[in-house]
Amino acid sequence: MTDAMVRGLHEREEGRIRRFFSRRLRNREDAVDAIQETFMRMLEASRSTLIENPQAYLFQVARSVARVASERAARERAMFVEDSEGLEHAEDRPIQDRIVNARQCLLIMARTIQGLPNRCQQVFILSRLHGLSNGAIADELGISRNMVEKHIIRALLECRKMRAEIIF
Repeated sequence: MTDAMVRGLHEREEGRIRRFFSRRLRNREDAVDAIQETFMRMLEASRSTLIENPQAYLFQVARSVARVASERAARERAMFVEDSEGLEHAEDRPIQDRIVNARQCLLIMARTIQGLPNRCQQVFILSRLHGLSNGAIADELGISRNMVEKHIIRALLECRKMRAEIIF
């Protein structure tokens, strides 16, 4: 399966995949991330695996991504509950320590974003900080929407790696 075939599959099935994730995940941002993750995995798999039924394989990948996203969300909710149960102890910690920790996390995130290739960094900032749609970013930068999605996926994967190092 070629990259062009994956792009065609994306064009044909994006609406169905969007509805699939919208029903299974709690918020729009998670659904958008899951869609990008699904097509990124599909693209990677298509380069090394013969896919006889691309549509069925796409939804198999989507189910896997949805399961992982749901499990991650459940872990994050559980962490929040555990943290909120100990709020009285958190208040004992000096506010300056919390501010320092938050600033360190932001600094690490900024370094992660700065470490991205220029175009990837530019796309990510336009998407996540300025809130532009993928189509608007593609028009502004003169690249395809598919490339915008690839850049966002790459940036999100790097941020996810960084976040995992901080949290766990």
